[in-house]
Amino acid sequence: MKYRALIIDDVTEARNNLRRDIRDWCPEIEIIGEADGVVSGAKEMKRLQPDLLFLDIQMQDGSGFDLLDIIGEMRAKVIFTTASDAFAVKAFRYAAVDYLMKPIDPDELKSAINKLSNQPTNSEHLDVLKQQFNSSKAPDRIALHTLEKIHFVAVDDILRCESEGNYTHFYFRDKSHLLVTRTLKEYDDLLSPLGFLRVHQSHLINLRQVKEFIKGDGGYLVMKDGSNVAVSTRKKQEVMERLMG
Repeated sequence: MKYRALIIDDVTEARNNLRRDIRDWCPEIEIIGEADGVVSGAKEMKRLQPDLLFLDIQMQDGSGFDLLDIIGEMRAKVIFTTASDAFAVKAFRYAAVDYLMKPIDPDELKSAINKLSNQPTNSEHLDVLKQQFNSSKAPDRIALHTLEKIHFVAVDDILRCESEGNYTHFYFRDKSHLLVTRTLKEYDDLLSPLGFLRVHQSHLINLRQVKEFIKGDGGYLVMKDGSNVAVSTRKKQEVMERLMG
């Protein structure tokens, strides 16, 4: 599929580099314009009506979110571009929004373009992402990819996660379940700072949803939904400390 794209970035060199990479590696993308900030970008968006937007997060006259607020309802797909920043990366991962790190790697660019056909233009992604960038508080929602669609769930509703190869089973307080198309390690990285603990190679649990810890029979947790979760030998001490602390 062909895409008519607009690049919005306040750094001339960054725009030039991205334009060159798209020309060299992504023939399905036609660059129809550029802008160097929020105000100029909003004008170009309305004038050109692109299918795809490469949008910088932080610019001299505001943020990419400011631009999206000005535009309002938008049909274009968005690929964010950002400087190397661990906080930014985590925010994008919570929201399941595609992004490119500067300097942009051609393979990452091609990968992002290849995923565009499956990317929904869903404002809920942007709401979760915007919440992360505009708040110092822990996120209250996370986006989860299944084979069928992307689900937005409350972090507090997650009971536990269980690994199955490159997939992860999510179990919720209301006894519902999702099979998510990403690894447990990724969710360990995201959720551990939010009161979750990897208690076994295959299990990540919400500490707030633990009912009791059974020390015998190798050691296991009883969750509030009645399910049992094995605890690895090397994790027993940490589990006890976290539950008692």
